[in-house]
Amino acid sequence: MIKQIKLKNYILIDELTVDFDKGLNVITGETGSGKSILINAIDIAFSNRVSKEVIRTGADKASIELLLISDKPQLQPLFDEYGIDFTGEEILLTKEITPNAVRTRINGTPVNSDCVKRLKEMFLDIHSQHQTYAFMQPKYHITLLDNYGKDVYSKLLEEYGELFTTYKNMQKRLEELQSASDATDSQIDFLKFQLDEIDSAEIKSPTEDEDLQKELTVLENAEKLKELTGVAYWSINGDDGSIIESLSSIKQNLSKAASMDESLAEQEERLLDLLEGLKDLSSELRDYNQSLDNDTARLNEIQERLYIFDKLKRKYGSTLEEVLAARDKFEAELNSIENSTQNIEELKSEIAGTETKLTEMAQEISENRQNYARVLSTLVEEKLYQLELPKARFKINVDRKPLSPDGIDNVEFLISTNVSETLKPLAKIASGGEISRVMLAIKSIFAQSDDIDTVIFDEIDTGISGKASQSVADEIKELAKYRQIIVITHQAIIASKADKHFYVAKSQETETKVNVFVLDDEYRIKALAELAGGEINDQSIEFAKSLLHH
Repeated sequence: MIKQIKLKNYILIDELTVDFDKGLNVITGETGSGKSILINAIDIAFSNRVSKEVIRTGADKASIELLLISDKPQLQPLFDEYGIDFTGEEILLTKEITPNAVRTRINGTPVNSDCVKRLKEMFLDIHSQHQTYAFMQPKYHITLLDNYGKDVYSKLLEEYGELFTTYKNMQKRLEELQSASDATDSQIDFLKFQLDEIDSAEIKSPTEDEDLQKELTVLENAEKLKELTGVAYWSINGDDGSIIESLSSIKQNLSKAASMDESLAEQEERLLDLLEGLKDLSSELRDYNQSLDNDTARLNEIQERLYIFDKLKRKYGSTLEEVLAARDKFEAELNSIENSTQNIEELKSEIAGTETKLTEMAQEISENRQNYARVLSTLVEEKLYQLELPKARFKINVDRKPLSPDGIDNVEFLISTNVSETLKPLAKIASGGEISRVMLAIKSIFAQSDDIDTVIFDEIDTGISGKASQSVADEIKELAKYRQIIVITHQAIIASKADKHFYVAKSQETETKVNVFVLDDEYRIKALAELAGGEINDQSIEFAKSLLHH
């Protein structure tokens, strides 16, 4: 249940704390006083879309805090999944709204919209005018029916949905294969030509052109390289005046000096290392110099091969790696075309088997739906009778349709509220009062069968009066025995059933503010009198007292 809500800088509210109780919590107040602000704030706390317009004018941010109480065992796996601390029954859901961001936390841990959505599904059902509209639309009726029968066939429905996705992917693949199989002989010939052109180049590696270009540069500059390395070699190790000859002379002098002073031994050693290194370097330069040759045949061979590579890169990619990738793509396309006939037949057979399995599963789901449709139709009719619609007939129609993501059923709620009328779609109901009672009937039945903690009704009493108001009040009060109920109402009869009565008032002095008061017995009588008679007088006061003692 919702134990407490705290709002700060939210719309017209500077700071507000409201404590709800178990049972029936009723919210009343003058028209336009802001009664729906509390309900909207609760809804926003559990939503993933929030308008920045809720930030009070002049404030940097708005915040909503909901303190929830629950001992549901299924909470622990959810909280474990998201790393949320959960040590008792209290859950703190907070939402901070700034002009640039919305942050949601549960027990101080940041969470995403999926986590909050799953928490809401366990806790809360909000019935608003918008939801009434949704209930009227046939496309939502199949979901409502499936929710009612979820304990029996929800797993089957989930498995069906996964298999149907696989089935559609297989059909898409079949279309691709059939399209590929329609390729003409000229397309096949062209693919083969492209493959042959690339394969005939016998590319050894994706960097072969780069390696050949380096080799070409050496061959083209062989004469100059021979001259430069020869000069370097003779400078290091020539006959007269070479670096090695000079260092050898220095080495003799340093050796004599080291024999006189041992501290020069290290310098002597370093000079020896330097001489050895120069001798190695001179050998390498000599070998390199002798290996150079004006190999005209190899030069022509490389130039010819690079020409072939350039031709391929102009057609198939800017690098050899892209050329090889294009080759693999052509091969895959060719294989797909050549193997398409066999693949098509195999896939057709697989699709047929999957379709048979889907049809069997869909039929089982349909039988469950039809069974639950009869049960739910009877329950709604009984509930409508209690809600002063004694002649109402309600039927959940289940018709066949082709295989679809949710099965083979079209589901639509039909109703007749008068003996002389035939069953018509729910959307054709003209009376707001009748709509309200149908919604309440469905909600009541669902609330008793599901595990929702809190049900919120935002003006469920639209268009009803008299005995109908009394029956709606009795139904809501009965529902409050099993669930926490929060109701916004304009009906004194409904408000009189409250376990806790809140009054919302708007003040407009220097600025507009919304205040919420918990009414004691004296002020409750006045609030009920105002609801009943439009003004507070002796007659309306007496009527209010009679409601409370009824």
